[in-house]
Amino acid sequence: MSFLSNLYSAYAEIFLLIMVSVILIADLFTTGRNKTVTYLLVQLTLLGCSLITVATHENGVAHLFHNMFVDDLMSDVLKLLSYLAVSMMLVYSRSYLLARGLFSGEFLALVLFTLLGMMVMISASNFVSLYLGLELLSLSLYAMVALQRDSATATEAAMKYFILGALASGLLLYGMSMLYGATGSLDVYAISAAIHHGVPNKALLVFGLVFIVSGIGFKLGAVPFHMWVPDVYHGAPTAMTMLIGTAPKLAAFAFVMRILVEGLQPLMIDWSGMLAILAVLSMAVGNISAIAQTNLKRMFAYSTIAHMGFLLIGVLSGSIEGYSSAMFYAVIYVLMSLGGFGMILLLSREGFEADNLNDFKGLNQRSPWLAFMMLLLMFSMAGVPPTVGFYAKFSVLNAAVQTGHIPLVIIAVLFSLIGAFYYLRIVKLMYFDAPESHERIYMQPDSSLLISINGLAVLALGILPGTLMSVCAVSVQQSLLLR
Repeated sequence: MSFLSNLYSAYAEIFLLIMVSVILIADLFTTGRNKTVTYLLVQLTLLGCSLITVATHENGVAHLFHNMFVDDLMSDVLKLLSYLAVSMMLVYSRSYLLARGLFSGEFLALVLFTLLGMMVMISASNFVSLYLGLELLSLSLYAMVALQRDSATATEAAMKYFILGALASGLLLYGMSMLYGATGSLDVYAISAAIHHGVPNKALLVFGLVFIVSGIGFKLGAVPFHMWVPDVYHGAPTAMTMLIGTAPKLAAFAFVMRILVEGLQPLMIDWSGMLAILAVLSMAVGNISAIAQTNLKRMFAYSTIAHMGFLLIGVLSGSIEGYSSAMFYAVIYVLMSLGGFGMILLLSREGFEADNLNDFKGLNQRSPWLAFMMLLLMFSMAGVPPTVGFYAKFSVLNAAVQTGHIPLVIIAVLFSLIGAFYYLRIVKLMYFDAPESHERIYMQPDSSLLISINGLAVLALGILPGTLMSVCAVSVQQSLLLR
């Protein structure tokens, strides 16, 4: 395959990188605090990436750049969803960031570099390209958390995130080096073939796998590698927290699929046991710890840990149905988190962060429509029918049942019932408590429209989940069977 044909499937990444440079230069000549021109350029960039991704899609699986980059249906779907998630994040967070003087060209450039790292991760099929994408994503997020330089809390969160992230990257690199030593390759498909045909040093292989799973556990925020999640979610400005907690989870899912499912499938009996332990611990610690939280961002942090436990159940099921249900769960989790953090951003104003549970008291009296949207989002996170969160959990647990993981399913159901408490507590505060403030809630028209679409989508996808589930199933199946 020629160099130019290699570039064809990477046009979206190339276009994004060029536009980051254009946006940084354009920002130098943009006057005014609102940065409207720069903001519109970023949104047009995301639209352009979407059109290019659709236009360059081809049936089958294309291996490019000496097998370092793969273009398949799963990567294209995840990229399109990542563009959408980043675009929604920018709409939700614009007013919030403007009020705090953080809506700058540097912030928008870091957001796009974060997206570029995610795109590289999603399409990587070599340990080198996987690691490069991961580090581009991680370094951009570290800088973004520390962007509010006059905030000691944000600086502390950035330091914790950076130090623990560096440790996790070291674990991941150490594991990759062991797999390279055992198999003689960094290509995920070559590693899979080498393991399938037998390697002389199985102990080195499994030892490397432990480090790989540890690194993945950190990036997902799974217990016992979750220490950074509550502090970073709480300490970072809410807009940055929204970005950390949403779109990168799609890239993390792709990371798990590329390494464990495509590269280390012959070792499934080893890594599925490790993932089962991570899943149980994550659901236990996440759900139980969330009950004690009074800060909504910390509660969402522990909620994220619990949700990652459910996602891991889908992956460790080891079937096409399990992988597609895990992808569906990741997509739905991102949708729900965007709405949850979006609600905090909409209720916040200059000098006030609406991130405590008490800030939601009596919301129904102040804005019945917003209260209803939050109710739908909380019901979905709790897994209450007919919202899509119920179907997402059901599909993951159904895949686990079919592969014989009955004890794991029972544990997951029990912890899901425990987790419903802290979600329904927010509904109780909104509808049955008196408001602490009667101040009028002012929203930009685009944010108001988006939260409505976000909330109603959670309900609509719960009633009609078939289309999205089919897209996930077909993309995973094609990517795994045609590779």
